[in-house]
Amino acid sequence: MTKKKGNLKEIALVFFRMGCFAFGGPAAHIAMMDEEIIQKRKWMSRQHFLDLIGATNLIPGPNSTEMTMHSGHERGGIPGLFVAGIAFILPAVVITGFLAYLYVEYGSLPDVKPFITGIKPAVLAVIAGAILKLGKKALKSWELGVLGGLVVITSLMPNTNEVLVLLCAGLLGAFYFYFKNNLNSKSKGDGKKMFAFGLLAVPSSIGSKVLATTIFWKFLKVGAILYGSGYVLFAYLDAELVETGLLSRQELMDAIAVGQFTPGPVLSTATFIGYQLGGFGGALAASAGIFLPSFLFVLLLNPLIPKMRQSKFLSGFLDSVNIAAVGIMLAVLVGMGQESVFGWRTGVIAAISCFFTFGPWKLNAMWIILGGSVLGFLLFKI
Repeated sequence: MTKKKGNLKEIALVFFRMGCFAFGGPAAHIAMMDEEIIQKRKWMSRQHFLDLIGATNLIPGPNSTEMTMHSGHERGGIPGLFVAGIAFILPAVVITGFLAYLYVEYGSLPDVKPFITGIKPAVLAVIAGAILKLGKKALKSWELGVLGGLVVITSLMPNTNEVLVLLCAGLLGAFYFYFKNNLNSKSKGDGKKMFAFGLLAVPSSIGSKVLATTIFWKFLKVGAILYGSGYVLFAYLDAELVETGLLSRQELMDAIAVGQFTPGPVLSTATFIGYQLGGFGGALAASAGIFLPSFLFVLLLNPLIPKMRQSKFLSGFLDSVNIAAVGIMLAVLVGMGQESVFGWRTGVIAAISCFFTFGPWKLNAMWIILGGSVLGFLLFKI
């Protein structure tokens, strides 16, 4: 699909609006992007979108946020990459920064539990809709179906490393399809092409006073090596901040909680912590530090995806990683369903959300999430 330049305003508006409603974690963010970018605006093919998802899952950083950058690049080139990422991140950073101010000034946070309780079951329907659409595109053969099923089973097991599962699935599928195609076509020489990602290592130091530069380098290091969920982020920040005496563990837990119930990436936790450590300047430094590596990784990765498709070996790798990514999304959906649907209230929200996702009167994902939050407040608060 031909890229259209000069659409930076459109890119900014699309991703800023999405960032305001991006609840539910990476799987929900991917679902919203599929609806906004692929179905509604057709900025790229669903196959290329899948390829970007698969490859992005193998690099550090908040993968759904990195997908906004990829999408912006498809619409507006390198400027679009930066505009999309910043626009998506901005609502979370602003909201989290405001909550950090309230926390520092008053020592407490507003009660948003009823809203979040309603959003979670609504998000399930949004994710399920994306899995159905992406799964249809990714399921190209019965072998990929078997591989996807194995990924789902593995991902449902405790203490599973999702990145390792994706990598193993990709390599297994790459070798299988490469040798299968070679037996059929007797083509040679393509399997020598290899692909590797480097990690950015940034040293940091602790001083008696927490300066903005110190905060920036600490969060830059975390952003450059972070894989996984908010629990992994907790472990990194615990080592960097709690064990060094810059933050108490309760303050860190409160910061992680804020990142979980605000829209956008959970890495907006950095904004909250930065404000605690260094005020407004610290919040800006932490936000810039933790997200900057993602912009650089995407900038390096994006041009390589089409080249990977041209290689028979790496094309099989992408197909396998794609079906594995959908399988992981399905496993996430199962886990979220067990946590989010309890009692008749959440069951009603989930059912209504499914009706407006799969029924005759389909609604945009953002309206479904907003409706879930309102129903959560009505059913649990009033």
